Amino acid sequence: MQRADAARSTGADAERIAAGIRSWVCSAPLRDLVHRFGGEWPAGDLDEVLRFLDDFSARHWDFRGGRERPEAREPDLDPATAALVLDAAAALGLIHPMPPTRPAYAHLVVLGGLAHACVRRVGYAAHLLRAGLPVSGEVAVLGSFRPLSEWERRTLADAGLPADDTEVDVLDTAVRRVFGVADPAEQAGVDAGHPHHSWSSRTYRPDGLPPIRVLAAPSSEPDRRRAHTADTQRFWAGHVRLAAGDEVLMVTAPIYVPFQHSDALRTLALPYGCGIETVGVDPTLADLAVLPEQTLTPGRYLQEIRSAIRSMRALHTA
Repeated sequence: MQRADAARSTGADAERIAAGIRSWVCSAPLRDLVHRFGGEWPAGDLDEVLRFLDDFSARHWDFRGGRERPEAREPDLDPATAALVLDAAAALGLIHPMPPTRPAYAHLVVLGGLAHACVRRVGYAAHLLRAGLPVSGEVAVLGSFRPLSEWERRTLADAGLPADDTEVDVLDTAVRRVFGVADPAEQAGVDAGHPHHSWSSRTYRPDGLPPIRVLAAPSSEPDRRRAHTADTQRFWAGHVRLAAGDEVLMVTAPIYVPFQHSDALRTLALPYGCGIETVGVDPTLADLAVLPEQTLTPGRYLQEIRSAIRSMRALHTA
């Protein structure tokens, strides 16, 4: 699933997506994790396996409890279990970054996240473009109006970066700094008086590079929650007029690749017939060192294995 082929809205490609889901969720590393935490692998088809894994991971690997990721608790794991978790995370594609594989892309999409991740992902996108990655359309930097936590603001301040107020502010600041642009060439949006209902779009045009759009979407369920990744992806697709056959490269962190790749297949590839490739930032690049990657714990990897399971279940349903 980490590097699924371009998805098209046809039966054959739906079968290929289902095969990719099956190979990930029924893999030996995930089975070993389930057994380590006291589970017994279910009999039944892929629907039953996904239902079981969703329920099982909710009981054993959900350390957020509805909170934001920085507020998740860290489980107390014995050394052997912690080692098994890290081995499984590596085998399942959550640790080691892989470079883009296609010769060219229609669009490059940078997904937002915690403040340090926003800065690093924009930096990685700039690295790819300056290394000659062909992008014929635009670079889309997708975020939300999520307020930064005090921890995120301190992380930015400690690195000598502006302590912005929201996730999309951090992305916008990073675009201006990394690409050397000052003012947007175009901007639009609606301030509805509440971040769940509001949206904004700012497009920059750096010399010699594709246009860069920084976008914050409204929530599709504004009475319940803020905008999430799928909301921003759908909102961007409508703005850019995503077309069948477009090849889209997504940039995130390695730990989120299976989860966010599955989301992108569901929200973009299936309805629009575009191709999706998802890569994680390479932490070894010197030009990203302004904000080093945070240390990721076994508990964080278990949490994101659960996120991938839930995303693949929703993809399989779609």
